[in-house]
Amino acid sequence: MPLLLGACSAFKPKSDEEVAAARGETPAEGPPRYEIVVEAPRALRDLVADNLDLARFRTVPVEQGLTDEELARLVAQAPEQARTLLRTEGYFNAQVQASLEPPAADGKLPRVVVRVEPGPRTQIESVDLGIHGELRRRAEAGEPAAVKLRERVHERWALPPGEPFRQDDWTGAKNAALVQLQANGYPAAAWTDTQARVVSAEQRASLTAQADSGPLFHLGGLRIEGVQRYGEMAVRNLADFAPGEPYSEQKLLEYQDRLRLSGLYEGAAVSIDTDPALAAATPVTVRVREQRLQNATLGVGYSSDTGPRFSLEHFHRRPFGLDWTARNNFALGSQRKLWEFDVRSYAQPRLWHNLVAGNVETLKSLDEDRFSARLRAGRTQDRNRLERTYYVEAQHARVDSPLGRSEAQSLTGNADWTWRNVDSRLLPTRGQAVILQTALGYARANQADSGPFGRLYTRLLAFRPFGDGWNARLRVDLGQVFARTGVGVPDPLLFRAGGEESVRGYAYRGLGPVVNGVVTSGRSLFTASAEVAHPISRKLPALWGAAFIDAGNAADRFSELNPAVGVGVGLHYRSPVGPLRVDLAYGVDDARFRLHVTAGVTF
Repeated sequence: MPLLLGACSAFKPKSDEEVAAARGETPAEGPPRYEIVVEAPRALRDLVADNLDLARFRTVPVEQGLTDEELARLVAQAPEQARTLLRTEGYFNAQVQASLEPPAADGKLPRVVVRVEPGPRTQIESVDLGIHGELRRRAEAGEPAAVKLRERVHERWALPPGEPFRQDDWTGAKNAALVQLQANGYPAAAWTDTQARVVSAEQRASLTAQADSGPLFHLGGLRIEGVQRYGEMAVRNLADFAPGEPYSEQKLLEYQDRLRLSGLYEGAAVSIDTDPALAAATPVTVRVREQRLQNATLGVGYSSDTGPRFSLEHFHRRPFGLDWTARNNFALGSQRKLWEFDVRSYAQPRLWHNLVAGNVETLKSLDEDRFSARLRAGRTQDRNRLERTYYVEAQHARVDSPLGRSEAQSLTGNADWTWRNVDSRLLPTRGQAVILQTALGYARANQADSGPFGRLYTRLLAFRPFGDGWNARLRVDLGQVFARTGVGVPDPLLFRAGGEESVRGYAYRGLGPVVNGVVTSGRSLFTASAEVAHPISRKLPALWGAAFIDAGNAADRFSELNPAVGVGVGLHYRSPVGPLRVDLAYGVDDARFRLHVTAGVTF
């Protein structure tokens, strides 16, 4: 006789408190009263052993109510409980027996033995998946978006014919299909009929899932709540959609992320009204919680590249009453001293910001001292996946080394792009990113010729999960300065390798062309890195162990580039504000170990 399963959920084991409440008892911890032995295939053993009432009351003492009579009742109930559990895994003809065996010897506990013969597993024979309502009408009329969505829901249906029937998979397949509809224009979509028709005697199941898409929702105007200091235009200009566009959950989530990343708001939430009566122009409600006008942050940190440091960062979100933000950062360390500033407007139409930025830095690395200063002015746009910045930059640098003092200045026009398609900007585990920086300008130097030059730099990143909880990270850096041999380009625009985000196992800026025994900066760069990581234990999922190999160098031209190799292991902590990495690397060419400490992901 067929067994009909409607929109039921998977068997949910009761908590100790729920079981005790149903029995009028309070579970108490005591020594085990008996052992539980489940004789079943390995894949089913834990499911049965962990979810029987016998397992929950194993440590309840006699004085708390678990008498021999009660224990006998639990043993008698165990086969039916086990069969209920096994049905959720697709075993509808399981044979289960339970018995209480006396202690095998003095000092041993009695044993409750549960013997399971699961029998054949039920397979999916057919699936009747239908989507009705406005989506169906639009798809049959040939609208590309509707056709594509309907096809995608069918293609991604997670429980096709031939698969084993599991209650959790059945529930998950329905939820996933409905989420696709609700996230892509039809937030009022709902199931009108879902059935799993199981013929247990023949171990086959027929699935029926019929949905009504409801109307296609279009976005209406913004309703903004929580604005006090920074005005509504700062909120409106960060929206990259207009009234009348079809609703997309992804579009609203990206808008919400831009609000949070703007620096003006502690939190932001974007939602719509899913009342079908408002589908023609559903209001978009934006709730923001504003940051305070100013804040300052003191910090003490350490970098294996530049040593210990003390930092002070100040952020003003409306300097001189203007709709701009101003950030100043001061860092004082043994090897690096830095002042950098960034002043930019609130978002303008199409997400553009005007900006003025620059820094002054002194850096000591190996046996050289470098002073540099730069000033840039331009515009930037961040559309979640694609960030673009166009600017003019003036650069000055002075380097003192055993080779003497060199100075150079430049004026460049620059275009930078960052494209990212990752599952998380803070803690990526899947996706890829590309950074591309271009510059064209004119340089002057005190010990070299003046002249035009160009610069190109790119970083390629890929993140891939694989196996059982493993994750791979691949990185490639390429750079080239194009200029006549005698033209003196400022040192910050040239290339070095070595250090945390370059070739681990070597000193920061310790790889490059060698002149009279002194490492200098080159015009060509190539570095690459491959890394695999895995959580150390299930109890500490944020703590990962890693192994890596890095290679690369800088040179005056690619034909002269001789890659140095570094290998090592690391301990990585995936904190809510980004990853912290501690790596022990061995520089093969230098034959020495170095410890590298890195915070964040550079892209």
